[in-house]
Formats: sequence, C-alpha cells, structure tokens
Amino acid sequence: MSDLIQRVVVVTGASSGIGEAIALFLAEKGATLVLVARRIDRINALVEKIIQTGGQAMAIKADVTRLSEVKSVVDVAVAKFGRVDVFINNAGYMAIAPLASLKTQEWDRMIDTNIKGVLNGIAAALPVFENQKSGHFINVASVAGIKVLSPGGAVYSATKFAVRALSEGLRYEAGSHIRTTLISPGAVESELLHGSSDADSKAFLGEFYQQAIPALFIAKAVAYAIEQPAEVDVNEIVIRPTREEY
Repeated sequence: MSDLIQRVVVVTGASSGIGEAIALFLAEKGATLVLVARRIDRINALVEKIIQTGGQAMAIKADVTRLSEVKSVVDVAVAKFGRVDVFINNAGYMAIAPLASLKTQEWDRMIDTNIKGVLNGIAAALPVFENQKSGHFINVASVAGIKVLSPGGAVYSATKFAVRALSEGLRYEAGSHIRTTLISPGAVESELLHGSSDADSKAFLGEFYQQAIPALFIAKAVAYAIEQPAEVDVNEIVIRPTREEY
C-alpha cells in the first residue's frame, strides 16, 4: 500500500506541466488532491479525469500572489478533509530577457509569483502544520536557482535563488515535525518557455527545451520525498535531462 493513501495534498499551478503531472501521479498512488490554479476550466477537467479513474480531487480557483486566496484554499481543504498533509508550491512564471530590455512588468510578475507565491503558501499552510504537529512543504525551484541563467535569466534566477533560501530557512525554523523539500528541475516539458516576450530569448528557449524530459519524472521525485518515513526529510532533489549541460 502506498504511503500516499489518504494524504491530503495541495498543488498550486496545477493546470498544466509539472503541477498537472504531480496531480495525476499522486492521485494514482491514492492521495487526495486539492488543485489550485487561475484557469478553473483546466483544473476542473483535471479533477474530472482523476475522479473517473477512481481518485479523489477538488479544484479551487486562486491566484497565489494573493495571500487571502491562498489562505482560503487551505481553509477549504481543512474544512472538507480535516487536514492538509502536503503543500506543494509549484506555481511559477519565467520571462527571459536581458536586463537592459527593462521589462519591469515581467520582473514584477516573476517576483510576485515565484517568491511571494511561495511565501503565501507558507503563510497559509504553516499554522495548520504546526497545529497538526505534522506537514510537508515541497517547493519547486529550478536549476536556475543553483547557477544564474545568463544572459537573460538574471531576474528569474534571482527568484529561484530566493526559493532555495526560503526553503532552507523554513527547514531550520519549522522544527522536527514539519518536512521541507526543494525540487530543482532542469529542462522539463511545461508552459514556462512560453512566458518570454523577448524574441531572441524565445528562440533560445525553443532550442534549449528540445532536450526537455516529461514532467512525470518530477512527479515521481515528489512522490519519493513524500513517501519517506516521518523521520526522514529529503531536503533537495535536482533533476536534469542527462544531456543538459546547464
């Protein structure tokens, strides 16, 4: 029997890519999914797919950049299922462009989604985890949080370096009953590469993502971290395509 049976798992950014893959894989292993995204039609369809295959899931429309909406997600999950066992901060946005292009609106959106979104997830779930004396945060970062993606990725990398710092600080501060895992993917099939408006950067990403691996492999890493015994905390997993140089 999977250790995921009856675990209540919240997944942000669940409407596509890594989030969708995580939802489908964990549902197969018996988890109860609370799927969060702005595109309610996409997560409703995903919930229907999970239910049709015997799983349990619900969809909640929310914007991770709004703390009140993320808190509401956790409140609804606790009201319906009695607890939250895992909170997966997966929602992200990537817009690659040289700093000199001054795409400040894209900078703001990356900061709001990639940093504030993670902080909002922590703020919403941590009190519940503390009350339960158990819980697991899984934060999806990037290999761009290990070394700077340059040229063009300075701001995106800055946000993912921040997620690494937040994850380590959270691990230290949360205590012995709450686990923290950082997942850092390389090129993975997702919608991330479509976020850039800079033409040269889009061309670069189109080439770079030709080596992308399926998001399923990130989902398997997430399941591995969750399924460890309570006294085992898998703090960091880095996953790249074998042929990826970056």
